Amino acid sequence: MKLDLLALGAHPDDVELSAGGTLAKLVDQGYAVGIVDLTAGELGTRGTPETRAAESAAASAILGIATRENLGLPDGFFENTEPFQRQVIEAIRHYRPEVVLLNAPEDRHPDHGRAAALGRDACWLSGLRRIETQRDGVLQAPWRPKKLLHYIQDRLLKPSLIVDITGYWPRKLAAIQAYGTQVFTSAQEAATDPQTYISRPIYLQQLEARALEMGHAIGTDHGEGFISVEPLKVNDLLSLATVL
Repeated sequence: MKLDLLALGAHPDDVELSAGGTLAKLVDQGYAVGIVDLTAGELGTRGTPETRAAESAAASAILGIATRENLGLPDGFFENTEPFQRQVIEAIRHYRPEVVLLNAPEDRHPDHGRAAALGRDACWLSGLRRIETQRDGVLQAPWRPKKLLHYIQDRLLKPSLIVDITGYWPRKLAAIQAYGTQVFTSAQEAATDPQTYISRPIYLQQLEARALEMGHAIGTDHGEGFISVEPLKVNDLLSLATVL
């Protein structure tokens, strides 16, 4: 399957929380979009790998993405080393995305920064023809995405660009609330698991406040920010007038 955009996340729900509106908008614009979760989030305080898999499937249906898979890397213990790089390279070569979204380059959860580095290095290595990988017994051709962007997670990092997701906040919120073991929902049962900072009702308000602030920065309602490590290329300076 050839994708226009592939979003990598250290854990199920990373992508929805940070880039769900952007993915939903891209789907509606006719692009092929997919998600690859690195781990099952098995070390999470709440839920289980099985419940989180079901939740990620429900969230994927809400966003309307074309495909999703989980690489099954060890939550909390994966590293940016060759064995794990090869697994990510295999996924990149399978989906051949033009653009890849990565975890925040630094964040509260140490997995996020490691996942960002792992994904970034794997995207580069994926373009080297002397690195051989296979999927389903078929030798894969090299592939290097044209652009990498980091989404913004817990820490408020300065974005390089902000995507206007006005009108997509309700769908993003619905995808997030599909993770009923992780975030607060009106139907949430009396929890036996300990509460976390994202399971509190105020967390969803804080998340929308972030989207409102990003939207305010570009003169719209809701926005999602992304970081580009490299300068963004512009061929026609006046084309910027269409987005100002």
